[in-house]
Amino acid sequence: MTTGLDEPGYDIIGDIHGCADKLEALLTTMGYRTDGPGTAYRHPRRTAIFVGDLIDRGDRQLRVLQIVKPMVDAGSARMVLGNHEFNALAYATERPGHPGKFLRPHDDPGDPSSAKNEKQHERFLEELKGDARTEYLDWFWTQPLWLDLGDVRVVHACWHDESIALLERELGGNRLTTVDQLVRATDRHDPVYHAVETALKGPEISLVARGQPAYLDKDGHPRSHARLRWWDEDAKTLRDIVEISSAYTTVQGDPYPELPDVEVAAEDRDYVYSGDVPVFYGHYWRHGDPQHLRDWTDRTACVDFSAVKGGSLMVYRWSGESRIRPGNYVGV
Repeated sequence: MTTGLDEPGYDIIGDIHGCADKLEALLTTMGYRTDGPGTAYRHPRRTAIFVGDLIDRGDRQLRVLQIVKPMVDAGSARMVLGNHEFNALAYATERPGHPGKFLRPHDDPGDPSSAKNEKQHERFLEELKGDARTEYLDWFWTQPLWLDLGDVRVVHACWHDESIALLERELGGNRLTTVDQLVRATDRHDPVYHAVETALKGPEISLVARGQPAYLDKDGHPRSHARLRWWDEDAKTLRDIVEISSAYTTVQGDPYPELPDVEVAAEDRDYVYSGDVPVFYGHYWRHGDPQHLRDWTDRTACVDFSAVKGGSLMVYRWSGESRIRPGNYVGV
């Protein structure tokens, strides 16, 4: 694997989730250096891009933020929001006109999602308190939902032209700037919500509506919908287009059955990426070495390799190529 690229380009880094030691090791491996304590990591010719999900799950989230924010502020890095940063903003924002009620519910025994939300943010709330939490939440507000840099595109979960065009129109750009926009992005009846869900969590398809059983996800939650393999432009059948782990079980605990090889409707294939510009994304909890079609295609590359679950913190070192080169992945 290439580790010491000297030509200009972008180093696109996957979901960190509080794994500060792996992040510092990866930056050092790639030739990023600081001028001493309190200064930002820099590379003489390259720029890092973080695909989001800096927070939650891991045990050194504050240190991760102390590394990433100075890099972004200094211009030696850029980032896009992940669903965990978006969720943190919603968790911290009161619903207008309803004091004590938040856009992402918590402390609410009457709301079944409350306990799940509190558990997801538990480590973040433990590590970041008071002014420190406010500082980083304020900073999240300034970060984009996606980056289109001309020859390369970066988004947390899915690049979908229609959703991105809608958000540009409704938000006036590529980021959330007001509480009203965040309200729309958390309202299931608003098209902004669905576009943000697509960009930050990826499109899904109902299995139950197609006669297939529900399943238990990696966290043991029952799910009737599964993620779409939007990166695979050749996917046309339910078996090919659904992203579901072989380790998943039915709600009853039986091994999840193989999906039928039946063609899906055209509207479900609308999310499949067919552009010529390379897209880099995270979110999907890959494992092992990057594999063709599963992790990368000619025009797309996932950089989330489960750093916080014992996997690698992965980066793709892009230097202007229009087709993905698997040898440009580097992992710690």
